[in-house]
Amino acid sequence: MSPSEEIDNLIARHPDWRGAALAALRRIILAADPEIVEEWKWMGSPVWSRDGILCVGNIFKDKVKLVFMYGASLDDPDGLFNAELAGNQRRAIDFFAGDHFDEGALQTLVHAAIRYNQAKRKK
Repeated sequence: MSPSEEIDNLIARHPDWRGAALAALRRIILAADPEIVEEWKWMGSPVWSRDGILCVGNIFKDKVKLVFMYGASLDDPDGLFNAELAGNQRRAIDFFAGDHFDEGALQTLVHAAIRYNQAKRKK
């Protein structure tokens, strides 16, 4: 199966709000840049990359988590990061049932992650 098919299957296995949330997040991430690539890594995690990993999505019992690999280095003007704030590399956003997705703010964060990856590659 392709990574996109694996992600489709993950969403389908969670027909509740969590699958719908991951599907919405996926749509927002992919809409941010046409060169974003979907991958399937670490025994079952959706990964979105452009010039390196941007973020990883995971479904848990009570939340959907979106982890930005270099989130600690990104500007977060809208204050989306609400988890894994103590680390020196990653930052995450935990989404719970009923949470609203700020599409513009999330795409701003994805664009910042792309710029970070591109700058890192040029060094």
